[in-house]
Amino acid sequence: MTLPHLWVRAEQRDNETRVGLTPDGAAVLLNKGFRITVEQSSSRVIPAEPYAEKGCEIAAEHSWPEAPRDAIVFGLKELPDDGTPLVHRHIMFGHAYKGQSAGRVLLERFKAGGGTLYDLEYLTDDKGRRVAAFGYWAGFAGAAVAIECWVAQSRGRHPDPIAPYPDANVLTAALTRKIQALDVAMPDALVVGALGRVGSGVSDLCQRLGIRVTGWDMAETIHGGPFPEILDHTLFFNCILAGPKTPVFVAPDAPTTPRKLRVIGDIACDPDSDFNPVKVYDRATTWDEPALRVCDNPPLDVTAIDNLPSILPLESSTDYAAQLLPTLVELQNTDAAVWARAKAIFDQHILRV
Repeated sequence: MTLPHLWVRAEQRDNETRVGLTPDGAAVLLNKGFRITVEQSSSRVIPAEPYAEKGCEIAAEHSWPEAPRDAIVFGLKELPDDGTPLVHRHIMFGHAYKGQSAGRVLLERFKAGGGTLYDLEYLTDDKGRRVAAFGYWAGFAGAAVAIECWVAQSRGRHPDPIAPYPDANVLTAALTRKIQALDVAMPDALVVGALGRVGSGVSDLCQRLGIRVTGWDMAETIHGGPFPEILDHTLFFNCILAGPKTPVFVAPDAPTTPRKLRVIGDIACDPDSDFNPVKVYDRATTWDEPALRVCDNPPLDVTAIDNLPSILPLESSTDYAAQLLPTLVELQNTDAAVWARAKAIFDQHILRV
């Protein structure tokens, strides 16, 4: 049996420096007989040299379209939107199965090229739980962005562009200094999905900063709403992966309703999905403009950045790669249950294109 050729591509979107395989993880795969190619990258938090030292082949940056047809191309975020047919098997976050506007275009490219998408969001165990997730660090970083927004509001300003931090302790210390410089009462926060990975990350940073957290999960939301309690907190964090049965947490009229709410941190960040439970905005925010103001008096801002873990790229990459590695080992047999489930979901959706 020919073992897989895994091709780790350089990311091609702004402010994306994470990677899903570390040099130590690559060494594990190489020892099992895998062939590993890693592209050079001008931005990846781990450069090519440590991979080369472990025995990986090194390829030019963004050369994956010329990779051998049997290579499995592995990245995290979206591919360039150039319309070219996709002939390879790709491991990535596709964001293509929930009615997203760009999802059909991506699937059309796979259909045209005969390739396959193994969506990282749909690599699940036999209980339906994702085998690897950036959730904790998405929550931690997303909380930081929303709190930065609240700090800026308290100063009568809009938030500055965000930038990555070397680690969580540096980020926490920076936020602590900014909060201590204010002469206002501390905010409180309501977290939906508090028992999950994302909610845990949000709650951990809030607790480090002394922000009181009200944690909600299934028991508090199963009645389907409405949820006026959300409007009675300064900060609201949506931390759940939405689906067809997800209730609306923030209704379209929330900005003009009497409220204490000042900042919404939509960590799930799926504004163009049919299932978006935060109905006061329709587009993601960016590193340059991290907040979208949806009401001026009193102010209400939404933060919704879709690659939050890149704010802490080394910690989030190391954590995620360790979670994913056992599943990558199973690429020795793409009929293994976790890969077969992801392929079946892709096949189901490609039939609709």
